[in-house]
Amino acid sequence: MKFVIAVIKPFKLDEVRDGLHSIGVDALTATEVKGYGRQKGQTEIYRGAEYNIQFLPKIKLEIAVADAQCEKVVEVIQSASCTGKIGDGKIFVLDLEQAMRIRTQETGENAL
Repeated sequence: MKFVIAVIKPFKLDEVRDGLHSIGVDALTATEVKGYGRQKGQTEIYRGAEYNIQFLPKIKLEIAVADAQCEKVVEVIQSASCTGKIGDGKIFVLDLEQAMRIRTQETGENAL
């Protein structure tokens, strides 16, 4: 099993979710986070005063998938979240040692 973590722009969440649903991935966790990277923040003007915002809003997705599905999941996230501009985000893939569905006590890929 694999654990896919993706950090994307907030307005791309629906596209990514729809793409994942189309390949049979119906379970994911989405968290509102703030991040700092090459994008280096942005400058905004509020009531005539200029503010430099260092940490920009992002969405962090966490998805547990079977090994066979992992490559397709990464492809869908990349294609659905890409704008071609700096700050599109990152995708990380980790090995997932164990999973358990609490209600039924199913383990491994059956728990996904």
